[in-house]
Amino acid sequence: MGSFFKNIYRNKALLFMVLPGAIWFFFFSYLPLAGTIVAFKEYRFSRHGFWASIVRSEWVGWDNFKFLFSTDDAFTITRNTLLYNIAFIVLGLVFAVLMAIILSELVSRKMSKIYQTGMFLPYFLSWVIVGYFVFSFLSMDRGLLNQILGWFGMERVQWYSDPKYWPYILILVNMWKMIGYNSVVYLASILGIDKSLYEAAMIDGASKWQQIKGITIPMLTPIMTIMTLLAVGKIFYADFGLFYQVPRDSGTLYAVTNVIDTYVYRGLMTTGEIGMSAAAGLYQSVVGFVLVIFSNYIVRRVDRDSSLF
Repeated sequence: MGSFFKNIYRNKALLFMVLPGAIWFFFFSYLPLAGTIVAFKEYRFSRHGFWASIVRSEWVGWDNFKFLFSTDDAFTITRNTLLYNIAFIVLGLVFAVLMAIILSELVSRKMSKIYQTGMFLPYFLSWVIVGYFVFSFLSMDRGLLNQILGWFGMERVQWYSDPKYWPYILILVNMWKMIGYNSVVYLASILGIDKSLYEAAMIDGASKWQQIKGITIPMLTPIMTIMTLLAVGKIFYADFGLFYQVPRDSGTLYAVTNVIDTYVYRGLMTTGEIGMSAAAGLYQSVVGFVLVIFSNYIVRRVDRDSSLF
């Protein structure tokens, strides 16, 4: 026991650095775990408070999960959530790495910082602002795209009433907003690569493309694998703002914009079923956990050094 407290005292500076993050995780990740019991109850809030309401609410077992996935929309929301996230993971990885490599190859450090800042700024915009920004392009009456179509004598498009365009629009908007943020990790990794490797390759006559293919990409592979594994863990989660604010909650677009998160929100707003909402959150967390463990197991069998644990 004495050695335990000695280790704490010896590492007190590091422990104080970790303390804010540990407090955040305790209150927002570990403490709410007690609330997962709501997923198995017909939760009804009473005047006695949140926790008393949980205790007094009636047990319903798996009924909340059945209610969530027995509707006609169950297949649609699951399909949309999975396919969109797969596209975000694959395209996000490719373009983030591509942009990081391009920025690292710029000769002017000043221009590299300017481009990096310009790419990073959209990440700080809320989805409400992005939704209005997209609306300024796609509005039927005053949208920029419809005005351009009018100039060429083409028929205006009712973007918010035609679902066929929105898978591409949502993917494009998500890439525009997130690509700068995602590329920062890879850019930092590239800048940390030993420059002597590139100097040796240049002496051997390697072209720039050969240097990227033979040095940069292999050195980025471990971090690419880890980032992909972390993204796979959230494959059943959808960015609520993207799928709710950007399409402006248009009912005609639900076939291609309705995902698990927006479906649960609308269900909660119309029926007040808190238990169903909790069931959806628990379902997403459990599936994400299983996917991370399984994906990490596969990666560990192929390349132990690239796995998370």
